[in-house]
Amino acid sequence: MALWDRVKESATTMQTQLVAKKNDLKSGAFRDASMAMCALVAAADGTIDAAERRRVAQLIATNEVLQNFPADDLRRRFEENLDKLTSDFDFGRVSVLQEIAKAKKKPAEARAVVQIGIVIGGADGDFDATERAVVREACYTLDLPPHEFDL
Repeated sequence: MALWDRVKESATTMQTQLVAKKNDLKSGAFRDASMAMCALVAAADGTIDAAERRRVAQLIATNEVLQNFPADDLRRRFEENLDKLTSDFDFGRVSVLQEIAKAKKKPAEARAVVQIGIVIGGADGDFDATERAVVREACYTLDLPPHEFDL
């Protein structure tokens, strides 16, 4: 199977698993950690252009699992995390990882946050090395083994 097909299949599988758990993913910690993860993946290469920002914001707004929360609230949280990352990536990364760590107390939410990172990273069909690296780093932050997610 081609890499492109494996990336799409993995993202689709993760999204299916997330939808199955949708009713368990309604906490503020999950919301905050998810938006931090989306921003971290979007800015994984250290930069984010307007098109990428819009694409990820659109994915957030249309993701079935994230519809448990008001779209404008999600957008605001996503943008705040992006602003931290774009003003100073290294310092912002620490702050964003602290937001991701909010989901650590509930293993199902922690796994869902990682899965959202994979869905966002793989949405364009190219879950590249920098995106995988930041999702792997989030796994460590959440005390989850990266190999559980093929990272």
